[in-house]
Parts: sequence; C-alpha cells; structure tokens
Amino acid sequence: MAGGASSSGGARDGGESVVIDYGRRRTTCGYCRSSGPTSISHGMWANSLKADDYQALLDRGWRRSGCFLYKPEMERTCCPSYTIRLKANDFICSKEHGRVLKKMQRFLDGELDPQVGSPQRKASPTKRSLSEPSNSPTSKVSKVSANEFQEATCPNFLKEDEFICCLSSKINEAIDTYFQGVILGSTVQLPKAVVKTVKPQVKKKVGEAMQKNKAGVQDLVYTCNISFQIVAAVRRALPKEKSANQTEVLADLSPNSVAEKLVMTMERLGGLAGFEVKACNGHLNFYSAANPAMQNHTGAVVPVQASDKTSRSKQSSVNKISAKHPQKRKSLEIRMSTSHFDPEEFALYRKYQTKVHKEKTITESSYRRFLVDTPIVFVPPKSGDNTVPPCGFGSFHQQYRIDGKLVAVGVVDILPKCLSSKYLFWDPDLAFLSLGKYTALKEIDWVKTTHEHCPSLQYYYLGYYIHSCNKMRYKAAYRPSELLCPVRYEWIHYDLAKPLLDKSQYSTLSDYATMQDETPQPQICGPSDDSSAKVDHHESPSDEDDEDVNDYESEMMIDEELVDSEKADTTECGSSIKDIENITLDLNGSKDLQLVFGPIERRHLNALEGQLSRYAKVVGKELSDRMVYCMS
Repeated sequence: MAGGASSSGGARDGGESVVIDYGRRRTTCGYCRSSGPTSISHGMWANSLKADDYQALLDRGWRRSGCFLYKPEMERTCCPSYTIRLKANDFICSKEHGRVLKKMQRFLDGELDPQVGSPQRKASPTKRSLSEPSNSPTSKVSKVSANEFQEATCPNFLKEDEFICCLSSKINEAIDTYFQGVILGSTVQLPKAVVKTVKPQVKKKVGEAMQKNKAGVQDLVYTCNISFQIVAAVRRALPKEKSANQTEVLADLSPNSVAEKLVMTMERLGGLAGFEVKACNGHLNFYSAANPAMQNHTGAVVPVQASDKTSRSKQSSVNKISAKHPQKRKSLEIRMSTSHFDPEEFALYRKYQTKVHKEKTITESSYRRFLVDTPIVFVPPKSGDNTVPPCGFGSFHQQYRIDGKLVAVGVVDILPKCLSSKYLFWDPDLAFLSLGKYTALKEIDWVKTTHEHCPSLQYYYLGYYIHSCNKMRYKAAYRPSELLCPVRYEWIHYDLAKPLLDKSQYSTLSDYATMQDETPQPQICGPSDDSSAKVDHHESPSDEDDEDVNDYESEMMIDEELVDSEKADTTECGSSIKDIENITLDLNGSKDLQLVFGPIERRHLNALEGQLSRYAKVVGKELSDRMVYCMS
C-alpha cells in the first residue's frame, strides 16, 4: 500500500499483539472534576497483547482499562499523569506503613474490635501526655474506645464496658463530692467523665519510662481527661464579676490541681480495690495493683466494692472462663487467579463503589469491561524456566479472605519486569484496616518473593502519579520511587523530579540536571522525614491509624460511551515514511486495501499515513513494527 506499510491476512496467532483504531481521545477528567472534556489522551483498543509488549507500552506511559489502552497527551491534558514505579527490594517501609501492618496483625490476633476504626467510633484526640514528665515519649493518649477488647479478653459476666462504667461512676461521684463545697453558681454544668482504654504500645512505653526513673512498674490500663473539661466548663460559665469564693476557686483552678483533688477524693471515698489512680499532668490514670491477686490474667483489672474474699472468688471464675475461651485468631488467605467474572467479587465491588465512591448505578457489564476483560495473553509457567513466575504472565485477581470471607480484591497484571497494580476494591466495613495500604505492601512483598524465582521481575508499578492532584500524591510515599520522563522515557528518581513538578505540572523530568545546583540529593539510604511525608503525601498527622478513603485511588475508568475520537492531524505527526513502512496491517484476510475498501482517494491514503505515523510515534517504532494494526 502507499506509505510502505505491509498487509497481512489469515488467522492471527494467539501470541501476537493486535491493536485497533488508534486515535486521540477526549474525556471528562475524574481527578480535577472539570466540567468539560479536558482530559486528552491517545487511545486504542487491543484484541490481544503479549505480556512483553504490554510491558514495553507501560514503559512508554501507557495503561489499560479493560481492553482499552490509553496514554495521556501530557502537553495538552488537564492533569499530566506520570507512570510511577518502585524497585521492590529497595523499598523502605515508613512508620505509617509499619502501623498498618501492626494493625492488621492485631486484628488477626483478636486484639482489635472491627468497629473501633469506623468514623463513628473514633474519639477526639487529647493533647496532653499520660505520664510525667510532659516531654516523655509516652505523651500519647489512646483514642480507642472500650469496645476494642474482644469478648474473649473480658469474661462474659464482667464486660469491658462494665469496667468503664464503674470507673466513670467513681469519677463522677468524686466530682460531685468535691465541687459540692465549692460555690460555682447554677450556670456551671460540670461534664461527665469518659474513661478510655490505653493502647498496649502506650502501656509499654509508660513501663519503660517508669523503669528509667527507677519507679515500680505498674500496668497502665485506663485514663480520663475530665480535669481539662472541668476547667474549661468553669471558665466559660463563671461571670465576669465573680464572688470572693469564686475568685479563690479560679486562682487554684488548673487541670493538674483538679486531677490531684479528684484523686484524693476518690481515695477517700474508696471502692477502688484492684488498681491505683494517679494524677499525671492533669490526667487521671488508672494502674493495675501491684498485688497479682488483685488482677486477672488478661491484664484487665476488676473494680469492685466487695470484700477481698469475694474478689478472689470472682477472680478464680475469670481465670477458668479465660482458659475455656481463648482468643480466636483469624486467618488471612491471599488467593491469585486469572482474570474472570466472579459473582462474589462483583458483589463486593458494588458495595465498595456505592459506599466509598457514592456511585448510584453499577452494572455487571461495566464491571466486566473495566476489571474482567483483558487483552493480555496468558503465559503459563514452565518447569525449570526462571523467566516466567510460578503463576505465569497475564491479568490476575488477588483475593484477600479473612476467615474465608472476601474482604478485598486487587486487580493486577503480572509482566516480565513487574507487577502492575490496576485497581483495588475492599469491604467498606473494614475501612479501619487501611486495606489499600496493606494490600499495596503485600503486593510489594509478592514482587520481592517472586524476584527470587524470576530475576527479571523486580518492579512494582503503582499506575499514574499526578502531582497536580493532591489525593494522588500518596503514591510517592512508597519510597524510593521513580517517575517516567514523558519525553525521553527515562526513569527519574522522585526526589529529583519533584522540584520540576513543583514549578510546572508538566515537565520533561530528565531535565532535572539543569536544576542540579538547587535540587537536593535523592534520599535513598533511609526513610523520609516523617513530618515532610505527612504534609507532602497527605498522611494523617495523627498517631492513630486513620483510613484515607482516597488511599489506593483508582486509575481512569474508560467507558466507550464517553470516548470521542479526534481525526488524526497529519501536520502534527512529525514522522517519516520510514517510521511506518514495517507496520503490519490486518485487512480481514485481504492483502489489498482496495479489495476491502474499494477505490481509495489519495487524500484518504494521506490521512491513513498520518494516523499510522502518529501511532508509530506514541508507541515507538520497535513496538509498531512488531504489533499488528487492525483496521475496523
């Protein structure tokens, strides 16, 4: 044909890569939520793709959505998207990632209540420390509710909430007793006490602090910050013109003094057998008694008013029940299967899209197009062949099951150099487990393990990094990551690319050398500074394991109904005839364009040459020479 491209007929070999109808696409942007079709990309459909061909496309900035391949037109699109990857063996686990792993382990061990992490159950943070001095490393107060204890931890007849209620009643009684003799006025409404359970890691730090101070080691079990609330309530309620008695009260009104007076009042009232209460920097801290007979084997102290004999009787019952009902450990299983439709997965996907992304209409057909359909040709493993991983190459669904229940599905592509993460959906009821981060860490571990069997497979591709979209910056927290230069297709360390992106959302990243004098050296020898990571990557500054709903954000979901093709502009192709002379065209069995399409005017041939030239430019000459271009 004109232009030198060769034609091909007959049935295609299943191992060939066949693409259809390259063109330029405009869609509405899912990142900046623009009102018009401001997201501009190259796009084409794929009938089949060899794993190494799709790997080469990834390394030129392409991604797939089902069988549709797309690549942002970086100079024109509203949100330039840079392919980001991580060498798994170089991965540096941050403190945040460590917390995610520990949280999952606690959940599997039966130490974390499934309801604690939900937004409705999170308590507000407190700003004071639990122990003295105020600059102690233990200056963290647990925000976890009493329900974090499993039923196996607390005996049936002495539930954790009973401990909490008992302590709260004792504190409220002490408040009423102490402030009864203080004239505050009828306008002052004193708050009610709320007692909180202290996290195991905080207990450990408090114990270490006590050992350093050569103090007796005690088990910190509960804490209450009611003193701060009382001081705030009194100061708000008292009038500007105060009585002499009120002035005297205010002169000595501070969280520390209120806490100390409440401790003395509670000791005077009694009824705290089983543990000791102390005032620490304005907090009321409850420690288990030093006498082992006063506590059970679970570490949860029983507040009672009965005699010591009754306490010992109840304690014996507690130990017997604990022995009969040990904590039940949950099992986590990760299963990998080739991409196929699974009704259970679709039900989870529908639940996730409805609750997390607020979608109203989720159809099976759209799910299949997006996450089930794949053009990547499966390559089975071969015995003794270390060039193919044990699972083979292709598209897979990784199922995460806890005690057999499906809780998350990761859609991934396994390719010669990498695991490419495409999408993840998870059970919204388990949002507190940060499943997006957890599954990403497990995928990185998978690459590390598989690399031992298949040396070429060593990278973890996270999709696109969009510097102009705050919710997508979290991907750079997986360090040390690299971004793909959209012009020279070189991999640039994130720390080198970031200054360029700070100046312009679209940059030729390989030009970082021109900014070498003002660019800091990449920090690849250790973890990033936590403070900068939290601001830059939008991780929660809280010490709690908060779940970010944008965690593990999805890639662009292409729906053909939203895609418009633009006519190829031959004036922009910038390629010579030599670039397209080896392109193989599929003409539905014919070797002659005119037999298929009839007489062709020269202007149509010129348009086809322009389209093929642009296609060759964006996929690269090497790929365009070996992939088959099918004309619809």
